[in-house]
Amino acid sequence: MLRLILATDPDATRSDLAAEAVAVKIRWFGLVIGYLYANFGSPADPVPLDALLALGFAFTALDTYHSWRGRVFLGRHPLLVSCMEALFIGLLCHADAGLESPFRYYYILSLICAAIRHTPVVTGVTCGLDCLSYAALFVALPPERRSVFALLLGLIILGWVTWAAVALARLLRRVGEQLSGLNSRLREEQARLEERIAERTRELQASQAQVLHQEKMAAFGLLAAGIAHEVGNPLTSISTLIQMVERRDLDPYTRERLGLVTTQLTRIQGTLRELVTFSRPASSTHGRVCLKEIVDEALGIAKYYTGVKTRVVQADLPDNLPLLNGVRDQFVQVFLNLVLNAIDATGKGGKVVIAARVEDGRIVATVEDDGHGIDPVDQGKLFTPYFTTKRHGTGLGLFVTQKLVAAHGGTVGCDSRPGEGTTFRLVFPLRPTSDAIALPRTPTGIS
Repeated sequence: MLRLILATDPDATRSDLAAEAVAVKIRWFGLVIGYLYANFGSPADPVPLDALLALGFAFTALDTYHSWRGRVFLGRHPLLVSCMEALFIGLLCHADAGLESPFRYYYILSLICAAIRHTPVVTGVTCGLDCLSYAALFVALPPERRSVFALLLGLIILGWVTWAAVALARLLRRVGEQLSGLNSRLREEQARLEERIAERTRELQASQAQVLHQEKMAAFGLLAAGIAHEVGNPLTSISTLIQMVERRDLDPYTRERLGLVTTQLTRIQGTLRELVTFSRPASSTHGRVCLKEIVDEALGIAKYYTGVKTRVVQADLPDNLPLLNGVRDQFVQVFLNLVLNAIDATGKGGKVVIAARVEDGRIVATVEDDGHGIDPVDQGKLFTPYFTTKRHGTGLGLFVTQKLVAAHGGTVGCDSRPGEGTTFRLVFPLRPTSDAIALPRTPTGIS
């Protein structure tokens, strides 16, 4: 409700509206008591009193209506209200019992309303108007009804009430401002705390993602090593038997066919050796590494990935690139993830190009594809853990890639055009880096 009020009247503040609500209640209280007194307790004729109170009722009704609408009735003309109140109260007292009329207490209510609604200056002027009204009432009365003592006592009480009301209003405003300041600081601290909690939550999710990635890749490495071992033993036996048979006196046809079998066995054994090499525990040893060799190793692993035979994968790296400092296995994992992403993003006949150059004392490497591109809505989420657009993706490939590149002091960015392709840009410094995080390599990537 308060928000609606503030939106309705931009000039009204929270304190204005709160004070207006109190003033409205004070006026209604005074009217009710006034009607009861005029009709059941006043010795004077109730008709003129009721007529005057009807005017007060109309004014209070308008004040109440504007308060409900979120406005302060005649809020920009407070002295006009004070003049009307002073005249209204003076007429009531004159129609009743003069200086001794109970309606003189309306002066006190008027001063209290002015103090809680307006500045001390306005309250002081209101006090002056009330005193003038009370003095005019003294003059308007017949000489036999005039009481100098009642006049002086009334003026003193009005002055004292004005001082007390202004002091109390100042105190309340000061306390309100202090509470408002404390509430503002509390909201700021709350927002800062929520931001810290969100930041710690993101860090925890990132740590959990790394642990999950390590566990999955460790399990995959054990599985790959086990398969290589179990398949390698029978192949060794088969190769030995073929060599024994080849020592016999064979006809040319049989020897030719055995030679083809030996060639295929050698090919299978080479694949198994690559699988064993890939499944070995990742090294965390720093050293000087050649980027061209890293890319060649990544492509050597990627050639067994589904769909790679129907794509064109090219590596365009000069032989004279400076050496990088870092962990070889982590560099291989970075390029393997990006190459597999590019393969998944292209269709049959698609093209993936890996290039590198030296630029401003840094090595800039790119992995570019001509695939379907990335939706602009998703580009800001690429490197967040567990985000994936693949049906069977884990959402960790690009996240781990960014971590590894950052651990080597580099950066990774993405430039994608939907329907035209995507380019990942890697920038590595040519200066020694500190430690890098050690994560197992992965044969799957995320885009």
